[in-house]
Amino acid sequence: MAEAVANVARRINATVEEGKDSLDLSRCKLISFPDGVFKVLRSVAGNIRVITLADNEMKSVSSKVFSTFTELRELDLQGNVLTKLPDNVGEMEHLTSINLANNSFSVFPDKLTEIATLERINLEGNSISEIPVEKLFNMSALKWLNMKSNPLDSNTQSALQSCNSFDILMTRES
Repeated sequence: MAEAVANVARRINATVEEGKDSLDLSRCKLISFPDGVFKVLRSVAGNIRVITLADNEMKSVSSKVFSTFTELRELDLQGNVLTKLPDNVGEMEHLTSINLANNSFSVFPDKLTEIATLERINLEGNSISEIPVEKLFNMSALKWLNMKSNPLDSNTQSALQSCNSFDILMTRES
């Protein structure tokens, strides 16, 4: 446990001291985003463009992540046990890519469709059966959606097959 905390502290200090625009806290055994991080990164939060929290044990993401890191472009949360995102994710004005692969989502995070700048959504390896197809079709910036290894129902699959405004990856039923 102490080693994991020291690892997180080292990575945060490197981000602050080196003026990096990214924060990588992947594979740190985190169960949540540490509250202390917000205080330490307050002075550089506006510079952070990429946050990687992949391959942890996170069950939820604090709404503070989205209200603190307002200039975020990419967020990688793959390989956690997330089931939902906070509502204020829809207020992200610069987010272009979100990776939510291999989590525990059973419902498509609808607030993602409110992010005008979002180009890439990766939800591979979850348990989602339906997605808001019409809302996705209305996302003008969306270029790529990965829904592979999700139990999409046949109506959703049919609707997605008619899409030609963005690339869709999905597992076809045999």
